[in-house]
Amino acid sequence: MPFAAAVSEHPLATQAVGEVVGQVLERIGPRPEAAVLFVTAPFTGAVDDIAGAVRELLQPGALVGSTAVSVLAGREEVEERAAIALFAFRSVTGRRDRHAAPRAVHFRADRTPDGWQLHGDADVDVPGATLVVLADPFSFPIDAFVDRLAADTPTLTVVGGLASAGSAAGGNRLVADDLVTDRGAVGLLLPPGMGARAVVSQGCRPVGEPLVVTRATGNLIEEIGGQPALDRLLAQAEAATPLDRHLMAHGLHLGLVVDESKPTFDRGDFLIRGVLGADHTRRAVAVGAEIEVGSTVQFQVRDAGSADEDLRLLLDGEPGAAALIFTCSGRGTHLFDEPNHDASVVNDHVDGGATAGMFCAGEIGPIGDKPFVHGFTASVLLLDEP
Repeated sequence: MPFAAAVSEHPLATQAVGEVVGQVLERIGPRPEAAVLFVTAPFTGAVDDIAGAVRELLQPGALVGSTAVSVLAGREEVEERAAIALFAFRSVTGRRDRHAAPRAVHFRADRTPDGWQLHGDADVDVPGATLVVLADPFSFPIDAFVDRLAADTPTLTVVGGLASAGSAAGGNRLVADDLVTDRGAVGLLLPPGMGARAVVSQGCRPVGEPLVVTRATGNLIEEIGGQPALDRLLAQAEAATPLDRHLMAHGLHLGLVVDESKPTFDRGDFLIRGVLGADHTRRAVAVGAEIEVGSTVQFQVRDAGSADEDLRLLLDGEPGAAALIFTCSGRGTHLFDEPNHDASVVNDHVDGGATAGMFCAGEIGPIGDKPFVHGFTASVLLLDEP
């Protein structure tokens, strides 16, 4: 088995890192091609030592990591308490040259009078590769970065999450090989042929019918299907079930079709953004994205049942022997009635293979062929034996 994952809740960092490294060594041995480390907030100050111990004891070819409010491994989610999770793998070839093996990369961003200047993105210009991104939300313009990757390397699959252990600048830690930093972003670049497949569950289900935006200004939708947008929304709410009306009243979302060339649209075809409010004078609806006239949209609702259904349906039929999971910090027991939901669903899907990940302050993954930054999402990178 070329994959391994482990988690420890020991309150001492030295013991916890020893436990997870020991479990990985037992399963796949030393010198894996890559390892991904997830550390919760109580151990933030010890990340230098934790990462150093992983490098010394496990000797991975590439190492990346992040701090997070909560972590997961196997069927277990450890929410808001001390824990370390570790994921590692080796390929059947074992090659470590620059083009055939995974490698860690570091990205930084500098503010200039003309905006952000990004550094490091040229290092991942590898067509057909997969990039696992871990970013600090306070010091790195992740939306601009993801947009640039989509434009410059359109065949690059981008998946990952934003560090969530800190509540202000300097509160997170990121790891890239022997570098430990509190700013920027790091990534694990997986070369083509690694058997990687991204699945993004946005946790919503549609209400009403998909319709075309016929008038809009910025993020304000003024007309849908030739009618005032707010009137169209109220009519769809009136026609909805009592449960859907309740969900619409307590957290309405809008799905934007990413690929307009499709004849029909399913749940994986929509980019979900929040409905922010309404302008009753203009009978318009404001959403959390700029909307172009001619876009196809559909209102959406989210609850625990919808999130469970969405994740299971999107995973169905997708191959994978292991997975990295980047789930929203608002999921877990904040959303589901029972603990360990996302971890157990994904772990069962890969038939008990190695799974690990973190709870994020924003998740990254593709909708259609383009990567986006999401919220309330479970972004999953399925991995198979190369």
